[in-house]
Amino acid sequence: MSDKKAQLTVDGIDGTIEMPVLSGTVGPDVVDVSSLTGKGLFTYDPGFVSTAACESKITYIDGAKGVLLHRGYPIEQLAKSSDYLETCYLLMNGELPNAEQKKDYVSSIMNHTMVHESLVNFFKGFRYDAHPMAMMCGVVGALASFYHDSLDITDPEHRKVSADRLIAKMPTLAAMCYKHSKGQPFMYPDNSLSYAENFLHMMFGNPCEASKIDPVVAKAMDIIFLLHADHEQNASTSTVRLAGSSGANPFACISSGIAALWGPAHGGANEAVLDMLQEIGDESRIDEFVKRAKDKDDPFRLMGFGHRVYKNFDPRSRVMQGICDEVLGAMGAENDPLLKIAKKLERIALEDEYFVEKKLYPNVDFYSGIIMKAIGIPTDMFTVIFATGRTAGWIAHWDEMISNPYKIGRPRQLYTGYTQRDYMPLNQR
Repeated sequence: MSDKKAQLTVDGIDGTIEMPVLSGTVGPDVVDVSSLTGKGLFTYDPGFVSTAACESKITYIDGAKGVLLHRGYPIEQLAKSSDYLETCYLLMNGELPNAEQKKDYVSSIMNHTMVHESLVNFFKGFRYDAHPMAMMCGVVGALASFYHDSLDITDPEHRKVSADRLIAKMPTLAAMCYKHSKGQPFMYPDNSLSYAENFLHMMFGNPCEASKIDPVVAKAMDIIFLLHADHEQNASTSTVRLAGSSGANPFACISSGIAALWGPAHGGANEAVLDMLQEIGDESRIDEFVKRAKDKDDPFRLMGFGHRVYKNFDPRSRVMQGICDEVLGAMGAENDPLLKIAKKLERIALEDEYFVEKKLYPNVDFYSGIIMKAIGIPTDMFTVIFATGRTAGWIAHWDEMISNPYKIGRPRQLYTGYTQRDYMPLNQR
């Protein structure tokens, strides 16, 4: 805490209200407004865009400078030198593991990759054309019914086991969603494979032959998981924390995060990129749609460009840009019509004065959408992939909150409805 104070003068209230100003290790100072309630005042901040609802040591973002740090480590360094499971360990434990710790952690995760056979019955209850996110919401929440042995949220060991189970089982459940939609048999995990390889094996493999996994694709998949592992206090992470503040079990909390992520303004953004490419349809129509995007009176928007948080280049998209080219080359997908549209849009966004001036650079959703399309992942699975990677961040934030003193979330409101009025009997209305 700093020695600085903020002072507020309000008409109708005598004197000046003095509030502490808190300083983090980096980033803007924060005014502690908790004393306002005693004065009969609340703050009004739609979308909580100016409100720090918690204290955290996990992730820091400086959107103006295009900086994303996990426990102090730049995302570019992690993407270049680390892998997804090591990043999960970092998010959960605060430090990078040594060789023995990483070996033990990876072993622990891989030992939890299978799901209970009874969970197969849950999938049988879904229509074949159910959206994969609808299935994920249901089956992840249902995990709580299988693991009564680790639901004491006050027990650090229970929290660790639950975290390992969630991180381990999400790729299995994601692949099961896909297989169910295709009417194909579920694939058991193969723990001799890496995390990303195992997912691709369960997603695209079949019991009739050995899985053939392209190392370029496996690397891209691991980096997609890593780049989506955490992103500070976004809508879904805040939802997980809010649900957790009630004392709900971790499986229910992660399910709530999946529900929040499902929205097109959040996790559905990379799905919207492919929808946009399909709407454009042909390279010959790109100029037409770019012109529409520049017209403030036209409702059309180019999806996958710019970011609410980053007012500069999204640091994750720089990593994705190189991976995208590698995957397109490995898959021989350079001539795919939609991907050709995407690459031309990318060139326009990086060179056109309008996009450069407004800093509408291609973001992580743009590149991840292209990569997953090239790999053969259907559009409605994109957000499921996002949820699989983000589970590490969700559970890390949940554990951080539960490990420290916390209060149940209870936002206030600015009431604009009727004042008190008397009930009128039905025959008098």
